[in-house]
Amino acid sequence: MLFGVIVLLIMVLLSFSAPWLGLAEPTRQTPMDRLQGPSASYLFGTDMYGRDMFSRVLHGGQISLIVGVSVAFFATTIGLIFGLLAGFIRSVDAIVMRVFDALMSIPAILLAIALVALWGSSVPSVILALVIPEIPRVTRLVRSIVLTLRDQVYVHAAIASGSSTLRILVRHILPNAMPALIVQATYICAQAVIFEAYLSFVGAGTPPEIPSWGNIMAEGRIHFLDNMHIIAFPGLFLALTVFAINVFGDGLRDHLDPRMRPRM
Repeated sequence: MLFGVIVLLIMVLLSFSAPWLGLAEPTRQTPMDRLQGPSASYLFGTDMYGRDMFSRVLHGGQISLIVGVSVAFFATTIGLIFGLLAGFIRSVDAIVMRVFDALMSIPAILLAIALVALWGSSVPSVILALVIPEIPRVTRLVRSIVLTLRDQVYVHAAIASGSSTLRILVRHILPNAMPALIVQATYICAQAVIFEAYLSFVGAGTPPEIPSWGNIMAEGRIHFLDNMHIIAFPGLFLALTVFAINVFGDGLRDHLDPRMRPRM
């Protein structure tokens, strides 16, 4: 887990400190320096418009990380609410799960592409389009935990003592659901970073004028054979970020799961 945390911190620091590193503007074009390889002047080289690839890759990381964290936050928050209600209130369960079962029958990436096409190409549209397919998955996870916990003795005791449904959910159910939910959030974040890059790569994500790792690789694919660096560097940053998030999530799962702790 430590390795994942270190790599992730490096990616976050590099991406969000880019405006203060004295780099060229990511959209600044220098035609005389187009398609240059990595050098002392241009650490990651330049693209077909002479734009500094190092600056573009770092600024692109901001978009990918913002999308990943936002999708994880909103999907887990909304899914948590629906999951708690569906797992504890039978009348809500029947309605919510039938709707979400239908939603889950549609492949997530196809649903995201359709939603972005409907709402237009923008960062908020991409976030919302990626949140919607994840909500049913989080809901099912939380619901399964609640169904297990609601038959516990302490929950029945709380009901018998006259505690409200809200109090039981917040005080007795939620704390037990949080470890699994936190781990799930890391996986959602990693998947959202990949999906954002994919959507942008196929032209269904963030607008082309906004540097994101997917957009940068999409623009560089026509020069892949002659100038591999245009795709290689954003691809490397994307792979390292997703790998770090997954390693962090695995470590977090092992830490929070009592069954994974070493026996004394």
